[in-house]
Amino acid sequence: MSKVAGLFVIVGLLGASLSAQQAPVVLGEDHQAAAGTHVMQKDSAKISGDYVETRSADIYTGQCFANGEMGLAGDQAILAWHIREGQWEGVPLAGLSVVGAVKAQATLGDPYGKPFPAKSVLLVDREATPQQRQALINFAQEMGGEILRHVVKVMDVTIDMSVLPQRHGRASVRAGEFVTVETRAIGDKDHLCGNEDTFYPPLTETTHAMPAVAMTDEFQGQGLNITWTLHDKRSAFVGNFERRIDIQSSHEHLIERRSDTKSSHAEPPSAL
Repeated sequence: MSKVAGLFVIVGLLGASLSAQQAPVVLGEDHQAAAGTHVMQKDSAKISGDYVETRSADIYTGQCFANGEMGLAGDQAILAWHIREGQWEGVPLAGLSVVGAVKAQATLGDPYGKPFPAKSVLLVDREATPQQRQALINFAQEMGGEILRHVVKVMDVTIDMSVLPQRHGRASVRAGEFVTVETRAIGDKDHLCGNEDTFYPPLTETTHAMPAVAMTDEFQGQGLNITWTLHDKRSAFVGNFERRIDIQSSHEHLIERRSDTKSSHAEPPSAL
């Protein structure tokens, strides 16, 4: 009798062990959140930093002034990024900058104009390695979209870019001897008609951007068949950007881009 009872005990223990192995594991909310965070960190990354933009038309203005410039100005622009942290296509870019100078076919931002295709020149941080240089070019073209699609020249230059958050609207960009931008905050004396507003949005994706006065907006380079030096226009944006990147999609996009480059017989943009 005792042997039979012992046998039942052993069978019961084996059954309980199998049930425990087959039972699903249920995580608490804290553990689920931690697991989700781990997956997000593994599969995605972000890139963030400062952004400065200038145009040859006022972006902070009234309707009447904007209408007066449409078709006559606003076809030139400078876009500048300084990466504070993050990577692009798996390449770390923290501390580096890239600047684009643009000549469009019409006023950028005019819903009735036809500014594209636009020509652009890219100025890439001289401190970048060859791999970082290409990643900066790809980053700028992705952020700029159609505006920076047709790059006619790439130059490696020393770039000094600073945005002063404690002094709203104050920023400076110097890219070699080719680009100079100095901005300041908009003040009471910059209101001309009393109906000013941010008439045009920024040309690229930003997390925050405020209109500013471009004390100096200058491009003195080759490739666009035009140079310009403008002063004291309400034509700048100063802000920052942040973009999350799906690592798998970024890798696939990089492979596709390299494949397109190999299959293309076009000459690559020239470097200075």
